[in-house]
Amino acid sequence: MQRRMKLTAWLMAAFVLSTTGFTASAQDGWESLFDGKTLNHWDGNPKFWRVEDGTITGQTTAENPTQGNTFLIYQGGEPGDFELKLEYKIIGGNSGIQYRSFEVPNEKWVIGGYQADFEAGDTYSGINYGERFRGILAERGQETVIGDDHKPKVVKQIGDTKEIQTKIKKEDWNEYHIKADGFKFTHQINGVTTSIVTDEDKAERRAKGLLALQLHAGPPMKVQFRNIKIKYLKPQASAAKKKILLLAGNASHGFGAHDHLSGCSLLARQLNASGLPVEAEVHALQTAGWPSDEKLAAANTIVIYSDGGGGHPFNAHLDQLNALAKKGTGIVMLHYGVETTKGPEGDKFLDWTGGYFEPHWSVNPHWVASYTKLPDHPTTHGVKPFSTDDEWYYHMRFRDKMNGVVPILSELPPESTLTRPDGPHSGNPEVREAIKNKEVQHMAWATQRPEGGRGFGCTGGHNHVNWGNDQFRKLVLNAIVWTAGLDVPADGVPAGTVTVEDLLQNHDEPVPADFNKANWQSTLDKFNK
Repeated sequence: MQRRMKLTAWLMAAFVLSTTGFTASAQDGWESLFDGKTLNHWDGNPKFWRVEDGTITGQTTAENPTQGNTFLIYQGGEPGDFELKLEYKIIGGNSGIQYRSFEVPNEKWVIGGYQADFEAGDTYSGINYGERFRGILAERGQETVIGDDHKPKVVKQIGDTKEIQTKIKKEDWNEYHIKADGFKFTHQINGVTTSIVTDEDKAERRAKGLLALQLHAGPPMKVQFRNIKIKYLKPQASAAKKKILLLAGNASHGFGAHDHLSGCSLLARQLNASGLPVEAEVHALQTAGWPSDEKLAAANTIVIYSDGGGGHPFNAHLDQLNALAKKGTGIVMLHYGVETTKGPEGDKFLDWTGGYFEPHWSVNPHWVASYTKLPDHPTTHGVKPFSTDDEWYYHMRFRDKMNGVVPILSELPPESTLTRPDGPHSGNPEVREAIKNKEVQHMAWATQRPEGGRGFGCTGGHNHVNWGNDQFRKLVLNAIVWTAGLDVPADGVPAGTVTVEDLLQNHDEPVPADFNKANWQSTLDKFNK
């Protein structure tokens, strides 16, 4: 049954269905998931996926087969209750639309979850298939209920499978409509209801998840999608606010660098003013100590901006933080906050965010990094290429083979960053060899953990004035919102405008008497011209 591991995606076809009360007229609230020109906000193996004649096209050939089912995954969030509409055409093989789905650990571009099936054959189009997720949940023409035994029970026959097949066009365009309302899932093709599933399996049912499109392993095939639209039945803005806890580390490095309290306060203000359903709170470790169990448990994501190494605030609380991460709490580490010690501490950092600064492996030079190309990822929504002079750590210790880690900020550092002698932070034979071989380094990265939580690490943030760079700030705001479990807006989190006066607020060290505001203003002007 693995041949029907259909395309995971929050793909909604624009078409009209009426058999179960779906409205036939166009309505407000529909959002397009495909611009008709690019695969922006979609991620899949470029060997198989492309845009052709205004359609998302997936194709395998005898010369270019896929060894297993592979998916094009929508990167714009994890819809819960929604209607999805799209048009599809398939030549050979079988495919599907994944929703409320999950990425399979250790397998790139592989998805599991609910799937709206379709095929070139005559049997499976319109069924509900659990890709790596309990198998067939409803055959075509069936209404089923899934109980705590994880098995579907037919409660009603809603149509004849052969009659339904006569309504589906071969090698031509068809309209698919998926409705996920609570735990009731209805599939329609060309206005005909093909299957209904009510999932009462509390142990395994999924309330939200990824959207994706599938290319099936096997004989050569070609599948195309267009007019992909979604409408949220429970708008994100009406949801309970996500709690964001920003942990500001102790005073460090003097005014203008490692200004943890001021930096966290600035980010919190902009998050709370963004119009998104978030509530950001700053907790100053220097004055308030470690947060209460209740405050940590209430957070949807925890941001740490502090000094690190052996004295990292997380080191003494690994078990507590790990339990929260296993429950899906996001974790964001900024600048020195990405560094800890090798061993149990480093292993946990790898689990939570996918990478960390490892002494005698990573390095911490000051240099100008220019990020001219950004990947298509929720954390980069609305972010334009930018450049800053910062203490951009690099040669991070990442998971083996970058498993599950998405590089976000990447650049090849110049050899001038390694002029210092070898030491725990300054250099080592491995990093020198890497730069000699022109191996691009990653200064920010993201991960989606198998249990559902998200992590993000960024090595920039030494110079306080850099929070005035609109692009750098937007990237970090996006990452915080994404790790909290929200969909990042297509244009990113509103980053507002930051002035020198804004940057001078909430410092835990006094502003020097000879501080020259004009210098910072000049830097802001260069950033945001």
